[in-house]
Amino acid sequence: MRLRNIPGAEEALRQYPVFVEDPTAYRGRWQERFGNDHPLHLEIGCGKGRFITTLAEQHPEINFIALEVKAEVIYRTAQRTEKRPIPNLALVQYNATLLPDLFAEQELDRIYLNFSDPWPKRRHHKRRLTYAGFLRMYKQVLKPHGEIHLKTDNEKLFEYSLNQFSEERFQLRHITFDLHQSPFAEQNVMTEYEERFASRGQRIYRTEAVYLP
Repeated sequence: MRLRNIPGAEEALRQYPVFVEDPTAYRGRWQERFGNDHPLHLEIGCGKGRFITTLAEQHPEINFIALEVKAEVIYRTAQRTEKRPIPNLALVQYNATLLPDLFAEQELDRIYLNFSDPWPKRRHHKRRLTYAGFLRMYKQVLKPHGEIHLKTDNEKLFEYSLNQFSEERFQLRHITFDLHQSPFAEQNVMTEYEERFASRGQRIYRTEAVYLP
């Protein structure tokens, strides 16, 4: 997601109640932040926020957290809540490599990885969000039988991810190599990127990986 720099984005974010200024303070007690014991879903890399805000509005019985490392990106998501507050959504600016700083063991029910950077060069493979090191970290914060939902337009990244999930003993289900022509299309919530890709006729790849301890 490439966006122009937005001067003062970090300061502006603090004006939005949906933004969590010190997310590490809620480690192990995100239920207190939301004031309920609903399941907790995390999107790593929320872009402009269409996906996560739509899901949160559709599912008030679930708490959602959107994670982004860049202030100007998550600021776009915050703007979506200006006229339409979403009480079951929290926005966090943090690095995904430090996920255990934010969540205690077995605190998350689901993780969404939507159109993550494929890092195509072999020397960069450890930066891919489905690299084995990341998957082991997700295991720390996911509940038993917690899920990772992956969508991408990159076939090579998808094949790589399927192999990584299998090697880390995740159970794969609902694998599709053409999401918009599959039975899963009806319930699918699109991201901004996805809508653009779909309009060009590009295939979208999707799977769900279940953590089985």
